[in-house]
Amino acid sequence: MVLAKWSGSLLLLLITIFTNAYGAFVGVNIGTSLSNFPPEADVVSLLKSKGITHVRLYDADPHMLRALSDSGIEVMVGVLNEEVLGIGESPSAAASWINRNVAAYLPSTNITAIAVGSEVLTSIPNVAPVLMPAMQYLHKALVASNLNSRVKISTPQSMDIIPKPFPPSTATFNSSWNNTIYQLLQFLKNTDSYYMLNAYPYYGYTSGNGIFPLEYALFQELSPVKQIVDPNTLFHYDSMFDSMVDAAYYAMDDFGMSGVPVVVTETGWPWLGWAKEPDATPENAQKYVSSLIRRVQNDSGPPSHLSIPINTYIYELFNEDKRPGPVSERSWGLFFPNGTAAYALSLDGSEELVTGNSSSAATFCVAKPNADPDKLKSGLDWACGQGGANCAPVQQGRPCFQPDSFQNHASFAYNDYYQKMHGAGATCDFDGTATTTTIDPSYGSCVFTGSSNSSTGGGGMFPPTAFGPVSPQLGGSSKLAVTRTRVLTSAAVLGLLFSV
Repeated sequence: MVLAKWSGSLLLLLITIFTNAYGAFVGVNIGTSLSNFPPEADVVSLLKSKGITHVRLYDADPHMLRALSDSGIEVMVGVLNEEVLGIGESPSAAASWINRNVAAYLPSTNITAIAVGSEVLTSIPNVAPVLMPAMQYLHKALVASNLNSRVKISTPQSMDIIPKPFPPSTATFNSSWNNTIYQLLQFLKNTDSYYMLNAYPYYGYTSGNGIFPLEYALFQELSPVKQIVDPNTLFHYDSMFDSMVDAAYYAMDDFGMSGVPVVVTETGWPWLGWAKEPDATPENAQKYVSSLIRRVQNDSGPPSHLSIPINTYIYELFNEDKRPGPVSERSWGLFFPNGTAAYALSLDGSEELVTGNSSSAATFCVAKPNADPDKLKSGLDWACGQGGANCAPVQQGRPCFQPDSFQNHASFAYNDYYQKMHGAGATCDFDGTATTTTIDPSYGSCVFTGSSNSSTGGGGMFPPTAFGPVSPQLGGSSKLAVTRTRVLTSAAVLGLLFSV
């Protein structure tokens, strides 16, 4: 894959943002559970062309580490969960790991951190007794190699280790891990390292049974009646992200540990999900990530630690199509493997979107996320029948067939009709099930009518070839029998754009 292919559709992209010169940074996680991982050299070319200065690898892949050589990008390497046990039982295994995966690449590859496992205490609790020995042995190996001042060691923890994160001021760690956590915090303080937190407001919101508004999870402005306030400190929390980070600080304070900064090693929002995951949409992903970038780059911390910026790694660079579970598990990425952007991000957090899949003047008509399914079916029947919309691209085997849901079927049909008939006075309503948006809903090789990438109109009968989303076998398939065709459209997705 050549660099031109990356930058072509991604001019937009993203990550010119990823750092302020002297302030907090936004990095990105690079997972590898995908069928067609791009050549490592092309991945690094993409990172460099977009100004990404920090990456987190989940392993210490030699091909990736060699490709990152002389790039200037700061690299966090990972000890796999299955490696923790062996390292925690053997100082020599730890020394070998450091020599093989860190010392061998420095200084040309700028390795600055090691993440020991991933959410070990909550995902593989049987290994917890050797977590601290593993970290200590690795640190001793760094000291022996005179690398301890350059490379920091920590271990990412999920929010699950804090059973009640709200209100933040009363947050404490799960008491069953008190001994391990105390040792961990003491280690981080003594080695001048930081607490690694995986913070996902998406899960905080979807598992919250409606306690918190969606706007709170997405960094959106809250109305006066929805303000989130800690009743003990009277601190106002404008986002669940800040609340989660503050919960970690207060939980550390409960151990009498201060001075250990929090770095968010994972956070993001899925752009696609099952029918039962209605909040996993391109629009919500765009809102979350673009707002997150603005939030991090204001160089302030959460209310209790305003002077400590929140360095953050977005989850993740590529959609990992080999991950098990619901569709959302495979839909966190900013890109598909061929460099096609998953959705658009606003430039500097502005309302105007600048992407390779849209025009600043373009307006699209899409189905509302929570529209009544019966009304959507009626709207589809009409649009593809009497309305004269070109629904061929959403037939089985065509570029826009997946994902197979009422909302996505309707979005394509509604938009095609709207683009053709708006000049004659047609509106975007469809019995209250539709709304207009400036976010281009095109994705992969599915090009919506009106997109700047469409040269033929009619939904892009001959769209440019692209990898696009892996066709998910969506549960609750609508299998719509419309008058002319079987309809489907994509959940709105776009090419990404980050900027500083």
